[in-house]
Amino acid sequence: MTLGRGIFLMTLGLILALGVRDRTGAFDLSVIGWILTGVGLLIFALAFVVGPARAAREPEVVDEQDDVGEL
Repeated sequence: MTLGRGIFLMTLGLILALGVRDRTGAFDLSVIGWILTGVGLLIFALAFVVGPARAAREPEVVDEQDDVGEL
């Protein structure tokens, strides 16, 4: 999920930075695009650092007994 978010932000940011030439008053879309690209790249890189640590943890096993039908 985190990889997907990073790729999405990088893609959206590069589209805004390189593909759109619009400046509306106080907003420069190319600067916003470069910021989104940087954030997406950071999220993408963190996914490789944090992801293996998450996968290394063993899942908690819950042993439940079904007592239905016993009197």
